[in-house]
Amino acid sequence: MNGILITLEGPDGAGKTSVLKNILPELEKMNQEVVATREPGGVRIAEEIRQIILSPENREIDSKTELMLFAAARRLHMQEKMLPALREGKLVIVDRFIDSSVAYQGYGRDLGVEVVHWLNEFATDGLKPDLTLYFDIDTDIALARIMKNRSEEVNRLDLERAEMHRKVRQGYLEIVAKEPERFVKIDASQSLEKVTVDALMAIKERFNSKF
Repeated sequence: MNGILITLEGPDGAGKTSVLKNILPELEKMNQEVVATREPGGVRIAEEIRQIILSPENREIDSKTELMLFAAARRLHMQEKMLPALREGKLVIVDRFIDSSVAYQGYGRDLGVEVVHWLNEFATDGLKPDLTLYFDIDTDIALARIMKNRSEEVNRLDLERAEMHRKVRQGYLEIVAKEPERFVKIDASQSLEKVTVDALMAIKERFNSKF
């Protein structure tokens, strides 16, 4: 495949989605054909699965069911949207990918990192990002942002206890430490403008010859 796959990762409240909206126009100015998408979701059935996973009403979904729903949505999304774009040489930027499942279900839900890795390797045929931007933020600051900025659309995962969110962040930090060549860690407690600049700089530095 001739395309580039960039994933954005971080705890809820880190501001990934806002950063993605900000960097897209700048990447397009560089004559890059960009496909921006998200997980879970991105294609019709995966978006329907997203609604099931995140609805605050669906409290009966247990950890293993949650993991398998994420993997199913990921498979659909990859097959229908990501792979075709990568084969056409496009720049694909995804708001969350496999690392989210490892952090949330592997560490946060205590299902085990190895199990989550195996299932996602199976679902994605081993597809790996060329670059992952990890937006790091203190858990208490992130939770305060969630309640302040998303009070009208708080989802099922947002309602988890703070301890679960702390485990997710620690999981992310361990993932980043294991693959330093793939990750760029960005301080998400900075202003949105500064985080956007840092994200763009990381992308340009990694793919300088292609921009």
